[in-house]
Amino acid sequence: MTDEQERIQEVIRLLEKAYPDAPPTYLDHTSPFEMMIATILSAHTTDKCVNQVTRTLFATYPSPETMMKAPIKRISDIIRPCGTYNRKSVFVKNASRDLVGRFGGQVPKTMDELTSLPGISRKTANVILSVAFGINEGIVVDTHIGRVTQRLAFSKQNTPEKIEQELMRKIPREKWYEYARLIGAHGRLTCRAKKPMCSTCAVRHLCPSADMFE
Repeated sequence: MTDEQERIQEVIRLLEKAYPDAPPTYLDHTSPFEMMIATILSAHTTDKCVNQVTRTLFATYPSPETMMKAPIKRISDIIRPCGTYNRKSVFVKNASRDLVGRFGGQVPKTMDELTSLPGISRKTANVILSVAFGINEGIVVDTHIGRVTQRLAFSKQNTPEKIEQELMRKIPREKWYEYARLIGAHGRLTCRAKKPMCSTCAVRHLCPSADMFE
């Protein structure tokens, strides 16, 4: 194990203590289908906004069958607060249609099948697989995880896809889920984008970027 890999393992260990109750996702859902729709809607917006609109969306259209039949304008009106609603409404309707037509209304459990659905990227598929099914096919790299990973100098890459590939080489597969869950919580609660709280950071002594924000 390299020095960097040991540092990654120590960061995971310390963050497990700092965030023992960190959830696997901050998106509200009660089924794989709701998880899938919520992740589609989460692009370029906040989890809080998604959770606000999905209360109405899922109450109105609770299944792939009802969602695929929903008028595009009605979906757009419901999800409007989260932005890019015209495009996302098409993704939501068409992904629901494909679930029914190609997968019997069930959310598939493989990366290839998930990414064949409208609006689902590799990152989105990673979230669905890990959260809904407990399958570690990769490492989720959202805005928070990417930012903290770069600040910790675990990757110098600048795209989620490249960051993920680098992390997968450095972190044991059995730790992929925990890394994303804990780093994501750390990014939301402590290592924020504009004003990171370095003075209370549990891994400050392991972070090469800490002095930049003093």
